[in-house]
Amino acid sequence: MSASDHHQQPHPSFEILGGGLHRFFPSLTHLTRPYNPFPFITWNRHVETIFASFFRSTPHVTLRRQCLRTKDGGSVALDWVSGDDRRLLPHAPLLILLPGLTGGSGDSYVRHMLVRARSKGWRVVVFNSRGCGDSPVTTPQFYSASFLGDMHEVVSHVSDRYPNANLYGVGWSLGANILVRYLGQESHNCPLSGAVSLCNPFNLVVSDEDFRKGFNKIYDKALSSALCKIFKKHALLFEDIGGEYNIPMVANAKSVREFDDGLTRVSFGFKSVDDYYFNSSSSDSIKHVQTPLLCIQ
Repeated sequence: MSASDHHQQPHPSFEILGGGLHRFFPSLTHLTRPYNPFPFITWNRHVETIFASFFRSTPHVTLRRQCLRTKDGGSVALDWVSGDDRRLLPHAPLLILLPGLTGGSGDSYVRHMLVRARSKGWRVVVFNSRGCGDSPVTTPQFYSASFLGDMHEVVSHVSDRYPNANLYGVGWSLGANILVRYLGQESHNCPLSGAVSLCNPFNLVVSDEDFRKGFNKIYDKALSSALCKIFKKHALLFEDIGGEYNIPMVANAKSVREFDDGLTRVSFGFKSVDDYYFNSSSSDSIKHVQTPLLCIQ
């Protein structure tokens, strides 16, 4: 819901699909209360975003890192709350957090969710994708909106480690897109008991177009700068890669689109960056999702 909607409706709009109305709505009674935005900063969504980025505190949490080697030789980093194995029962509900593009366990929004879930007795693990959150990169391939291999391996590993726990997932932005695509691909066989999608772009073609308009260019530049920083840290892996890769463009990308065109879409076998965006959108996965899913935009 945008800031301009505050005067048009007393509370967020809410839609339930798939027959879950009578099962879940009674527990969400707070949605019927009027929405009272934070004073001064909620007149504009960009002000809200910038305020949270620069002024919101980052909770201190001691994490224990586990590096998981994937079947293709890649690596991802799983960050667990230190000491949870002593404090929590083996069957405590387990929450997998998927940060947004370039994000990781050190980001404020991830830490706040982690702390809130821990306060309710949940075991939490942050899934840092390849290169994100200082996760190691061991092959010339990062991650993408289309690639679900790492997600499958992380869920399988976590499930094997805590076989008696119900698993849940929360994803932001690109992490939400990956989560919803995973839910749709797994469909009736999904091992997750529930999931939440936060600020999911859903349609990456539309998202790409919006990124190149107005104030959104600021976000585009910031994210492309973060992507370039991750790439340069591991540039030696791509030194002699050849093929359709455009390494100079990747190293100096001024937009997420440039980065994806020079590297991401080539790594994952797409003909063009538009082909990559079209075929990696989670909007096409929704109809296959059979797991309880809450989407908050």
